Amino acid sequence: MLYKTNTLKIYNSLSGEKEIFTPIHSGNVGMYVCGPTVYSNVHLGNVRTFMSFDIIYRYFLHLGYKVRYVRNITDVGHIVDDEDDGEDKIAKKAKLEQLEPMEVVQKYTVDFHEILKLFNLLSPSIEPTATGHIIEQIEIVKKIIEKGFAYEVNGSVYFDVVKFNETHNYGVLSGRNIDDMLANTRDLDGQSDKKNFQDFALWKKAESQHIMRWPSPWSDGFPGWHLECTAMSTKYLGNHFDVHGGGMDLKFPHHECEIAQNEACTGQTPVNYWMHANMLTLNGKKMAKSTGNNILPRELITGENNILSKSFSASVARFFMLQAHYRSILDFSDDAIVAAEKGYNRLLESLKTLKEINTSAISTLDIPKWKNDCYDAMNDDFNTPILIAQLFEGVRFINLLKEESATLNKEDLAVFSKLINSFVFDVLGLEDEKKSESSNLKVEGLVNMLIKMRNEARANKNFAMSDDIRDQLLALGIQLKDGKEGTSF
Repeated sequence: MLYKTNTLKIYNSLSGEKEIFTPIHSGNVGMYVCGPTVYSNVHLGNVRTFMSFDIIYRYFLHLGYKVRYVRNITDVGHIVDDEDDGEDKIAKKAKLEQLEPMEVVQKYTVDFHEILKLFNLLSPSIEPTATGHIIEQIEIVKKIIEKGFAYEVNGSVYFDVVKFNETHNYGVLSGRNIDDMLANTRDLDGQSDKKNFQDFALWKKAESQHIMRWPSPWSDGFPGWHLECTAMSTKYLGNHFDVHGGGMDLKFPHHECEIAQNEACTGQTPVNYWMHANMLTLNGKKMAKSTGNNILPRELITGENNILSKSFSASVARFFMLQAHYRSILDFSDDAIVAAEKGYNRLLESLKTLKEINTSAISTLDIPKWKNDCYDAMNDDFNTPILIAQLFEGVRFINLLKEESATLNKEDLAVFSKLINSFVFDVLGLEDEKKSESSNLKVEGLVNMLIKMRNEARANKNFAMSDDIRDQLLALGIQLKDGKEGTSF
């Protein structure tokens, strides 16, 4: 049963206002989020963006919706800025690391999944790849050409923004005026096959040095940057779906171009609610590897960095990020995460205390009002900082129960306990570190016992058992490494 679904409001970037969420199909949500371009390690800013949509996904599930959450992997090696002199980031990284492009893709896709697992993000329902949907992208280009909104030049196909704007509104999402864009464009004669600078690539003819290429009716080449999301979102969610999300930096041109492509191809607006998460800064400045003002997730967790005073768990970092609204810029610093760790520990300790309380009398906490306040926070465009403030009202009450300054009957205690645990663990996705550490120690002990059994099997020349232990552990994601100093994992 859905809880107060008619009161959930979402800030829609398309209208610039909070709007009551009304799903296209009752009880169901279709949500698409732009995933990573897998040419480098995922950074904390990426983690924050995907965490924001993880919270949104979790809350839809908590309300009882059936959610199809699609998040893509960009593995195609686009020239991402639509310029003729742009770079294929995957191919560039492949040359630097002396790998095949798809080795780069695999390496950093694995890293992406591992990092998101560390931060306890739920997996999407579908995680399609751009390379797996080349045919769908080519078919969309064909349709756009047929509708008269694209043109082919020297084996490349471009979207005709000026022609599209005659009957549609290019700039509807970002608020940009195409006349102003045209007036402020420098002369590019001789530098491009485009009719206008604003036109963007739907298909690019591959130069001889471009490694990742596919056959098409126009040339051996590769799809434009924006095309994959149009192809994959519509394939799995239909031509018209509920929510499309991504980082604030994707609003223009990526999402603007997606809208144009969809409308040119299908004749209808693709998305009801456009959502954008804001950036994470570090010590008041933009994160950048080039300036050294940067920290990777694993560096935060191991403490191997020159920015923080000590290591911090992924769950503490998650709690820190959720203390700001997803549409707000959040500044990451040592002082801020130290403070967050104290709050996180206080919250988790209070839940342990709650388990030990068994009382029966009259409540001094208005449970129905507290419950409504928690839901009202999340129903107000997923306002996690306000929800956390309400959770600490619950913490304050737990302390009163502990000190016997307040009491609660068993029925209300059960309701309160279920609600606060649900918000902390199911909605916010926080984890009990000590419980996780205990589980990890148990797993480590079991694996070490199996390694001992495998060593005994090898000593007895029972290689079938030895291989079976190794293979079964590998199937569970635990890879044994045999070295001079013994076996490790």
